Amino acid sequence: MLPRLRVDLDFMPSPVEEKPGLLIRDPFHYSDAQLIIPAPLVDALTFFDGEKSALDLRAYLVQLAGDVSAGELERHLSETLSESGFLDDENFAKKREAMHQAFAVAPVRWAQHAGSGYPDKPDELVTEMKEYLGPDVVAPTSPTLGIAAPHVSPFGGVESYRAAYRSLGPADADRTFVILGTSHYGMPDRFGLTRKPFVSPFGHTTPALDLINELSNAAGDAALMEDYCHAIEHSIEFQVVFLQHLYGPNVKILPILCGSFLKSLYDGGLPEDNEHVKRMFGALGDMAAREGNKLCWILGVDMAHMGQRYGDRFAAIAQQGEMQEIAARDRKRIASMESGDARGFWEQVQHQQDDLKWCGSAPIYTFLRSVPQARGELKQYQQWNIDDASVVSFAGMRFTS
Repeated sequence: MLPRLRVDLDFMPSPVEEKPGLLIRDPFHYSDAQLIIPAPLVDALTFFDGEKSALDLRAYLVQLAGDVSAGELERHLSETLSESGFLDDENFAKKREAMHQAFAVAPVRWAQHAGSGYPDKPDELVTEMKEYLGPDVVAPTSPTLGIAAPHVSPFGGVESYRAAYRSLGPADADRTFVILGTSHYGMPDRFGLTRKPFVSPFGHTTPALDLINELSNAAGDAALMEDYCHAIEHSIEFQVVFLQHLYGPNVKILPILCGSFLKSLYDGGLPEDNEHVKRMFGALGDMAAREGNKLCWILGVDMAHMGQRYGDRFAAIAQQGEMQEIAARDRKRIASMESGDARGFWEQVQHQQDDLKWCGSAPIYTFLRSVPQARGELKQYQQWNIDDASVVSFAGMRFTS
């Protein structure tokens, strides 16, 4: 039998006009290959389902090409997909194991988005951060418990990033920043931890090892230590850059990736009905109650994902047409965040199995359950066209107790 095509790959129309077809790439970075499957061969990918044989594929290609020599094409397609790491076979297993081992033994978590999401040269990054955040920040008159900022590339969500990070002041420099990020690639109902310092063009962060170890011990298998997803995830990396700009490279952080609560979303009930989630909420709640204002919570969260890129039939334009209704629904969820209403927030997410596609819902719910005294204030709401037909929404928020 032919091996299965991996289901966790990115598939999109070819962006190369002279090469129409299907672009395939690996969001996990197990492979750096990118393939464009020519349009006539796209349907041939359906034969890589673990149930059909090379002979089945060859017969299809002979019929497609009208040429009995199509056997060579079958071998070439199979070998190219395998060598690229796109099939669930022994070659991919080796690539995956090698990447996981490389991250496990690496002394630091290297920057993955410097040079793309933000400048990779310190002087250029300082200039850009100053432009993003505006004039010197005026310290809030009352302590900030936490903030919610986007995790989209900073140039796309600059107004919301600015609103969130201007809620912090110089007095926050010595606090430990608990960064709750969306795990776009991690297991549902699990949390990802790492002891590694994050590295950016500004330098190395300081991991809060005592708290990281405490969570790891208390959460058990609810959390994965040295989760490989940290190596590629941007939702925490972008927050690190803003914090380092404000407080220097050695800022102390506790980075946590929150996997989606899929069972609750699709089957009902609350996320904490899952024992893994319940255990992590308990550990975080105990830590929050004990540490109090020594901690500052940073939520790296985007909100709605609407339009053709995200599977909707309509072309989404920021603040126009359908996106005006989306804005009203977003603001209703935000109101639940402001009032600290975790259950009310989650009931809205569960409605129609989150047809708004909020990829920040798990970190938000984790925060509201772990820090129940939090009350929020919306500082900025924003919609941004990530392309001509698709919109992402996000917000800058400040939380107090």
